[in-house]
This record gives sequence, structure tokens and C-alpha cells, in this order.
Amino acid sequence: MTKSKGKLDAQAILLLIVHALFGGANALSGTFVGVYLWKAKNDFTLIGWFTLTTHLTMAITFWLAGKWVKEHNKMNCLRIGVSVSACFYMLVLWMGTSSVHYFVWLGLVQGISVGFFWLAFNVVYFEVTDPDNRDRFNGWVGLLGAGAGIIAPWISGMLIVSLGDRAGYRLIFSISLGIFVLGVVISFFLKKRKVSGNYAWLLPLRVLRQPHTPWKAVSLALAFQGIREGVFGFMIGLLVYISTSSEASLGNFALITSSVALVSFWAAGRFIRPAFRRRSMLIGSVMVVLVILPFFWKMSYMTLLIFGLGSALFFPMYSIPMISVVFDLIGSDEESAKQREEFIVLRELSLNLGRVCGVLLFICVISWSKEPLVINVLLLVIGSSTFFSWCFIRNQLPASQS
Repeated sequence: MTKSKGKLDAQAILLLIVHALFGGANALSGTFVGVYLWKAKNDFTLIGWFTLTTHLTMAITFWLAGKWVKEHNKMNCLRIGVSVSACFYMLVLWMGTSSVHYFVWLGLVQGISVGFFWLAFNVVYFEVTDPDNRDRFNGWVGLLGAGAGIIAPWISGMLIVSLGDRAGYRLIFSISLGIFVLGVVISFFLKKRKVSGNYAWLLPLRVLRQPHTPWKAVSLALAFQGIREGVFGFMIGLLVYISTSSEASLGNFALITSSVALVSFWAAGRFIRPAFRRRSMLIGSVMVVLVILPFFWKMSYMTLLIFGLGSALFFPMYSIPMISVVFDLIGSDEESAKQREEFIVLRELSLNLGRVCGVLLFICVISWSKEPLVINVLLLVIGSSTFFSWCFIRNQLPASQS
């Protein structure tokens, strides 16, 4: 039976369910990992090193696991990613507050889990979607992620406050562990994907050395996107906790901002079409920078909420087209599609290069000064990376589509 144009088939829906479970488990506990480490030791630098270790390990995992995904069973790679995420929370449960002394090892485990999962997920995502339904799939990914972000952190914050630190954190980490196990079970309903060809270890490097390849600009755009992700991924939630000294407030923050993101991702996935991608990305990339400016007035829960709401509203306008443009490029011709694993590795290496650079900049600046003005300028500089990302990616779309 031919798939209706723009519709998602059963395998795409199952992949969305596995993604939702993975995202839900991480939303339940991942939002509070930085807070957990912060409460054990009030040290921005330590959390920066934990994040840096995660991203470095993730990049190496992507490159090494590419051979497994290309030549062997990519579904097992997906399951291993979910399983290792479960192991991460088992380790945190076992170590308790002493986790702060093993942040490098925890970062390694987290990086391995995320690397395995996202490499396999992105390859399967490419195989179960096409240019007609890719924006729709990305919209659903964001929609489900926002849905998990509404409920999970709010529940976690309430549990931690009502049960106390020790029992509360143990419970939410345990629930995440159970959700990851469920994700592994559901993944067995995904069909085993065909494999073909041999993994070209150095293809990403060879592609970037070509004189007129569009991947040079795309890789730079991805790297600039990664700069923001690497720091904002942990810093905003931590700033909310520091401003309020309450996990419940952080949960409420996630609930409010994710509610807006849910509507925004739905709208972006439904209404953004290839002809509107360039304009949509420009608006999104500029607006997520402008919402940082209230920090210069005062760093408080209210200004953080303004930032969170603005990001939730406008970031989907940037991120959904960005993902679709890159994967459309991978599928632009038969030869490129055959090397999808290598190109996805190139995509992830570019993102992680940006994440590593962003976190290194954060560590250097925060080691020099923790003054509010310095932190605000740092956040503005790092947050502005989305605009530079758009500057590089925009020429991959015909001028007539602007």
C-alpha cells in the first residue's frame, strides 16, 4: 500500500513513541541532574566539566558507533542507548550525593547513552520519513517533547519538595529507570532495518575538504547551533533553581514554558512548509536572541520566565526547518542517501563541536568571573549563535523561497 503524501506510517509512529519515552524519562530526571550536582557542591565549573565530558564522549560515540549502525543492527544500537541511559540513573541512585566526586565518569556514561540513541534514532528517522512528511514528523517530535516537559519536571519538583531531597530524588530517578526499560520493550516492535555497504570512517573529513560542497556551510551552521545547546541545556534550569531555591519552582517553570512550546511546535510542524523555511528560521533565530536582553535588567525568576516563554514560542520556528533542511540534503541524491549514516555522523560531530566550544567558553569565563554582568554578556554571546547559524544555512534554500 502506498503511503499517503505527508502522512506518517506505523513505523514512524512507533519511533515517535520510543522517542517520547526516552524524552519523558530524561525530562523527569534530567532537568534536575544539574541541580542535584549543584546542591552537592555549588560550583558552575564542575557542572561545566560534567557537560563537557558528556559532549566529548557523545561525539566519539557517534563516530565509532557509525560502523555498527551502518553494517549491523541499528535497532540494537537504539536499545543500547536507552539501556545505558537507565544505567546512568542507576549509578546516580547508587552513588547518591557522592555522585559529585565522579562527575567525569557520569559524564562518560551519559555521553555514551545519548550518542548511541541519537545516532540510531536519526538514521531510522531518515529512513521512515521523506521530504513531504519530515516537517510533520519533526513537529510531532517537538510536540511530544514539550508534552513530556509539561508534566514530568512539574511532577518531579512536587515529589522532591514533598518527600525531601533524598527520597524525592531517589523516586524520580527510579521512575526514569522504569520508563527507559519500557522504551526498550517498545523498541522491539520496530522492524529490523536493512543494512548495506561498508562504513567510511573518514567520509565526514573528505566531504568537508571538497571545494564546493554545501556541507561546509551546513556544518558551520550546526556548530553554531550547538554552541547555544551546549550551555543553555543546563544553565537556564540551574539559574531558575538558584533564583528560587526551589525544585518546585523549576518544575513550574518547565510546565509553563513547555505548554507554550507544545502549541508552538504543533503550529510550526503544521504550517511551516519548505517555501517558508528561510523566513521562519530568520524570525526564530533573531527572537531567541532578543529574549535574553531582559537579563541585563535583572536576573530573576520573572526575567527567566520571559526568556523561557520567548524561547518556547520562537525556537521551533528555527529548529524544525533546520532539522528538515539537513536531512533533505542527506537525501538529495541516491549516492548521498546510501551514505546516510556517515552524513548523520557528520551532522552530530558538527553539533558536538559547537557544544564543546560553547561549554569551554563557559568554563573559561566562569573561572575568570562570576559577576552577574559577565554571566549576562556570556549568555548573550552564546545565545546569539542561532543567528550566525541562520547566516550559514540560509543559502541552502533558493532565494525565491525567502
